[in-house]
Amino acid sequence: MATTTSRLLHLLSLLQTRRDWPGTVLAERLDVSHRTVRRDIDRLREMGYRIRTAMGPDGGYRLDAGTEAPPLLFDDEQVVALTVALQAAAVTGAGVEDAALRALTTVRQVMPARLRHRADQLAFTAVPRPGDGPAAPLSPHVLVTLSAAVRAREVLRFDYASDRPDGDEPGPPRRVEPHHLVTSRGRWYLVAWDLGRGDWRLFRADRISPRTPAGPRFAPREIPGGSAEAYVSARFTGSDSDQAGTWPCVGTVLLERPARAVLPFAGDALVDDLGPHRCRCTAGSWSWIALAAFLNRFDTAVTVIGPPQLTEAFAALAARNTATATGAPPS
Repeated sequence: MATTTSRLLHLLSLLQTRRDWPGTVLAERLDVSHRTVRRDIDRLREMGYRIRTAMGPDGGYRLDAGTEAPPLLFDDEQVVALTVALQAAAVTGAGVEDAALRALTTVRQVMPARLRHRADQLAFTAVPRPGDGPAAPLSPHVLVTLSAAVRAREVLRFDYASDRPDGDEPGPPRRVEPHHLVTSRGRWYLVAWDLGRGDWRLFRADRISPRTPAGPRFAPREIPGGSAEAYVSARFTGSDSDQAGTWPCVGTVLLERPARAVLPFAGDALVDDLGPHRCRCTAGSWSWIALAAFLNRFDTAVTVIGPPQLTEAFAALAARNTATATGAPPS
C-alpha cells in the first residue's frame, strides 16, 4: 500500500494530465476506495489546490488554476523566468524538448489567471548557436512589455541606450512596429520596422526602456528573408542579403591537405575532396581579411581560385604579419 504522501503526489499527477477525472476511475488507478479519494482531494485543497467537484452518479474532479501555484509559490518574475526557460529548452536540441513542453503545460495549468496571462504573452523564437555566452541582464518587465506589443501588433515607443553616447539625456524616443522577439547568443533582440528611419532594425532588448502608452495597431509587414530567424542570422553574419548564413565575403581556395583533415575545423565552409592530399574549400566571413585569416588556420599552402579580393586580402594580411614580426610601426 502506498504511503499517503506518495498517493497524494500520484493523485496530483493524474489530475494534471486531463481535464476531468471520474472518482471511480481515480479510485481504480490509485487502488483505494472512493472515500479515500475524497479525503485525498480534501488534503490537496488544504494545500491550496483548487479542485472542482462535478456532480453525477460517479462524481468527478477537475484541477483548476488557483490564487497561487501550490505548493511551490512563485513570484511574478520567477513565473516569467520559468516560462522563458521552458520555452527555450523546447528548442535547444538537447534532448529535453518533450519534457520541457510537458513541464510548461503542467506549470501553466496551476497558474492563477493573472500570471497565466503574463506567461502567455511570452512568444519568441530561439536561434541556437554553439558557444553562446552568458545572457545579458534583462528586466522581466521589459521582456513581457516587448512580447505583449508584438502579440498585440501595437506601435512601441522606447528609449534606446545606444542613442546616449555620453550617458546624458536620451534622444527622441524610437517609434517602431515590433514584429518578433528573438533570443540568440545569450541576448534578446527585437526585430522591428523603425518608423523614424523607414527600415528594418534589430534592437538589443537589454538597451530598451519602454514608454507608455502604446501606440496604434499596425498591419504586419513581411520580414526580410521570410522569417525572424533568417533576418537575425543574416545580420549576425554582416550580410545585406537578408538570407540566413549568407556571408558578405565568400571565396574559394585549394588547400594542400586532405578533406578529412580540414572538415573537423571548417565550420560552415564547403569542403570538396580532390584526392589524398588536396581539397577545395569555399568559405565566407564578414570581411576579406577575416576570411584570409580563417583559411590560414589549416597551416598549409593556399591557392586562391577566386575572387581577386581574396588574393588582395592575403597580401594585406601578409604585410600586417610582417610588420608585427619585425616590430615595424603600424601603417
